Amino acid sequence: MGLIVRLVLIVCVLAVAGGAVFLATWDMPAPTARVEKAIPADRFK
Repeated sequence: MGLIVRLVLIVCVLAVAGGAVFLATWDMPAPTARVEKAIPADRFK
């Protein structure tokens, strides 16, 4: 039973480390669509 728990913990640690490395090295492109939102002038009075 202890071997199974240790194996599951090792797999979980490797999965978390792999996800962290993936997110750290992923070159996600910046959004290219323009966003224009009209803000009423009443909010600035």
